[in-house]
Amino acid sequence: MEGDAGPALCYPPAGLGGLWASPPPSAALGALLGGTRAAALSLLDAPLSTGELAALLGVAPATASHHLTTLRDNGLVVGVRQGRVVRYTRTVLGDQLVG
Repeated sequence: MEGDAGPALCYPPAGLGGLWASPPPSAALGALLGGTRAAALSLLDAPLSTGELAALLGVAPATASHHLTTLRDNGLVVGVRQGRVVRYTRTVLGDQLVG
């Protein structure tokens, strides 16, 4: 075969996986809300369902639902139904805490 250079080993570019990731929550926000709730609030810069948030946090959907309920009851997130799914996003107050 013409131009065949033989076997090659390829590596993905370092750091590319985290390029679009949200920054980790601040230590102060973690101390105020708890680490998992602070992480959940930080991830909600785009609307996410309970299942999507649970997968990103590495927790059970029931645990993510409990944290979302607490955040919602305190005015930090709001849920909007889209068909069969409720997607949560931060409120202005939630943005101010994360910012």
